[in-house]
Amino acid sequence: MARPILLAVDDDVNVLEAVVQDLRREYGATYRVMRAASGQAGLDTLEQLRTRQEAVALIVSDQRMPGMTGVEFLERARSVYTDARRVLLTAYADSEAAIQAINSARIHYYLNKPWDPPEEKLYPVLTDLLEDWKAGYQPPFEGLRVIGHRWSLNDHKVRTFLSSNHIPYRWLDIAASEDAVKLLQERQLDAEKLPVVLFGDGSALADPDLSTLAARVGLSVQATQEFYDMVVVGAGPAGLAAAVYGASEGLRTLVIEPQAPGGQAGSSSRIENYLGFPSGVTGADLGRRAHIQAARFGAEFVTQRATGLRIDGQYRFVQLADGREVSSHVVLLAMGVHYRKLDVPGADQFSGKGIYYGAALVEAVSCKDEDVYVVGGANSAGQAALYFARYARKVTMLVRGPGLTATMSKYLIDEIGKTSNIELEAHTQVVEAFGGDRLEGIRLMGPDGERRVPASSLFVFIGAAPGTSWLPNCLLRDGNGFLLAGPDLRADGKPLAGWGEPREPFLLESSVPGIFVAGDVRHGSIKRVASAVGEGSIAVQFAHQYLAGF
Repeated sequence: MARPILLAVDDDVNVLEAVVQDLRREYGATYRVMRAASGQAGLDTLEQLRTRQEAVALIVSDQRMPGMTGVEFLERARSVYTDARRVLLTAYADSEAAIQAINSARIHYYLNKPWDPPEEKLYPVLTDLLEDWKAGYQPPFEGLRVIGHRWSLNDHKVRTFLSSNHIPYRWLDIAASEDAVKLLQERQLDAEKLPVVLFGDGSALADPDLSTLAARVGLSVQATQEFYDMVVVGAGPAGLAAAVYGASEGLRTLVIEPQAPGGQAGSSSRIENYLGFPSGVTGADLGRRAHIQAARFGAEFVTQRATGLRIDGQYRFVQLADGREVSSHVVLLAMGVHYRKLDVPGADQFSGKGIYYGAALVEAVSCKDEDVYVVGGANSAGQAALYFARYARKVTMLVRGPGLTATMSKYLIDEIGKTSNIELEAHTQVVEAFGGDRLEGIRLMGPDGERRVPASSLFVFIGAAPGTSWLPNCLLRDGNGFLLAGPDLRADGKPLAGWGEPREPFLLESSVPGIFVAGDVRHGSIKRVASAVGEGSIAVQFAHQYLAGF
């Protein structure tokens, strides 16, 4: 397979040569470095590469070029290679152009000239961008393939699991692909037992459970030790932050996560208000970066579901779905939340068959040129609506309130207002879902009464519920199941029954000493990625104080 391409564009021959040499010295073994002496020449090169179906990973362009500025070039290059990482080279006086490039050309980074030494000022930035590009790049190879049916809940779960874990695969819909039928016949596989996962070595799994699939694709499903200093349950932003800080500070750290790093935030198509990412970042990328960072410090991850927790003196035992258990002195509960289910006739029948909870980004391409409905008015619903608007003919947002102002960030409201194929219906809710083998329509209650509309895809964001039913009763919760911690344990001013410690509970400590709570699963938490990250890191500091008492 041909190496992906790095394209450098500059009208100054000396600067262009310097860029090319620096790129080749660091990346020449993995990428092919090409050059162009003007913006138009760069566009011509990109068109030729697209015709040859070659991959372009990175485009580096100078700003001050005659005829076409770097911002103009990168903006036009974006339409040729949408996923290529775009970097603008600027002088110190060009900061305004760089900001313009972020907004209009959606560049991923800008660098001031000169960038010497490149080991400090060039390579760390480009390496990070190229890692991002590789995470989303699907090379044309005969690797993992999934044969299934679009309107199958299990097929949806398998594809979501693979995508969330950044495992490349090709999906073939049995109803629309002759190749899918041919492959099943060649492998003598039963078309009634879908989905089928085909591996490059010729083996296959028919309708696999996720734990079996996780082991088969190389994810760790068993802990390597029986005892850890800290066990983190959940790999959302709070759990990942705790893993980074715990492992980097010398704690033997295990993270238990049944789905994929990133948690609910991992399904966000674009987070644009997270500190340090001026061009925004996808939830999947944020989770992937944090996962790599924690693993680099020595944190261990297992793809398992926690099913129980027991306390024995100073030890806390977390029981896993496969029957095993791991012990530790400290447990951090950071399971996050899951979206509440629609409580209307037909909702359960069509779950995964047209009704999806959360962004369900794997379904976006299937919704091409269709009408999509999004229920909810919070940030997650807004991000999903903008993402699906790239593919769907029309996206209709259904909100029970008068509008989005009270529940959504202004930057999202502004983006939605500028997107022509997104329509908002206020004071409207779904009261029924109907269809045959899949969702075919919904009944809406709005200001003008009830009406039925055809619908094949409905994405639901109607509030969150904590998954805490598996925890013992000694861990106190509020009326909605969220875990109480710190000052909230003494909200009534009475002593905490059964506490048994001479000290007060730490800020994020639960009703059981040594068990901490962080992120959305905690009562009273701020439902933001940044706050979850902060709580995860703070919890580690209290864990150190708790462990110091041994």
